[in-house]
Amino acid sequence: MSRMMKIIGAVAIINIVARLFGFLREVVIGKQFGTSVAADAIATAYTIPNFIYLVVGGGLTTAFISVYHSSKTDKAVFVRKMLTSVLMAATIITALVLIFAKPIFQILLNPDQFELTYPLFLWMMPSTIILVLSTWLSGLLNLNDKFKLSSIAILVYNAAFVIISAPLVKWYGTMAYGIGALLSAVLMGIFLFAGIKRSRLYSLKPAFGKSEDVKRVWIIALPILLGGASMQFYALIHRAAATGLSEGAISAINYASKLSNFPQAIMMTAVTTVIYPMLSKKEGEGDHETIKKLYKKGLLLLAALIAPATAVAYFFADPLVRLVFERGEFGEASVLITVPIFKAFALSMFFLAGTTYVTRFYYAKGNSILPVIFSLVSVLGINIAIIYLFIDSIGAPAIAYGTVIGSAFNFIMLMIYARLKWKL
Repeated sequence: MSRMMKIIGAVAIINIVARLFGFLREVVIGKQFGTSVAADAIATAYTIPNFIYLVVGGGLTTAFISVYHSSKTDKAVFVRKMLTSVLMAATIITALVLIFAKPIFQILLNPDQFELTYPLFLWMMPSTIILVLSTWLSGLLNLNDKFKLSSIAILVYNAAFVIISAPLVKWYGTMAYGIGALLSAVLMGIFLFAGIKRSRLYSLKPAFGKSEDVKRVWIIALPILLGGASMQFYALIHRAAATGLSEGAISAINYASKLSNFPQAIMMTAVTTVIYPMLSKKEGEGDHETIKKLYKKGLLLLAALIAPATAVAYFFADPLVRLVFERGEFGEASVLITVPIFKAFALSMFFLAGTTYVTRFYYAKGNSILPVIFSLVSVLGINIAIIYLFIDSIGAPAIAYGTVIGSAFNFIMLMIYARLKWKL
């Protein structure tokens, strides 16, 4: 077995455990609140923090990895200045969101929904600063072949989230998940800082002043942020489109999407976590033959892993939803709402994972604009069009089918252009 496959296997195992804890959180929420207004509030409150965490953290980390190997300044100085830049950006964005969130929530939610959602959001939102910074720290570890340490950090976060939140519901109700979100993020941040310090990789003392390499990171990151945002718009569109549906639609869509995302996220994360730093290095060396091999190997591996999971999810949707969620407040009515949505979402597994994977090659090639264009057309064009055309006739499953068709279009366009441009 090659070294790369061994690393991917180890990272995949850690990711499975980490994702299991993350998914366990959704199972516990389902047991405690079912598909109720309270469950809708938890899903809605976490949407914006999660959106910023994935978009800003992911975009800056991807750009940082792209620049790292070609950095013209001392690596230690570059890392310290980049740390300062990430921290400042996350803090400013979080502060702005907190300032404008209340009037936005008041417009989008009815009074009962607002009363449950907004206080919960105030607990969750500050964790965004730590989550964005933690994503960047994980990228730094991956650059130095510390893949297991960065993966364990996610395990710490997901495990702490459910262990802290679930028991506190007895005393704090839905607010327990806001408290859990904040405390688990703090624990993950401490774990990563301690891990880097123990490894003696770099100093994590902030450093100010101009840096051409940091400037390059931001230039590369901005279109990546737009591309990441357009992909994450799926979640925002899900929430917005479900607002006008029956009670519990938001949480049912959340449960179904999390269940369908579970296998593809494990496979995609394991493959891209290991391959992208290698890809960035090979691109810097001009080793195009190795890049082609990585591209094909990764796609074949994703297909081999995700295709069986898709088949099982689609054909056994009802028993899977019952097995995972049917307990406590998640009864027969919740099952009937969730199953058709999950069945539709299952069809998007490979397209979402494949899009994320192929996009990394565009970034390594220095083309971060085209993925944004494809994503915007797919998410804000095709996805919304499908939802608009079918939501009145088939209800919430239309939201899932919008994701399937939009992500399929996005993936196909990325593949065609990569073939024509780089012969991948």
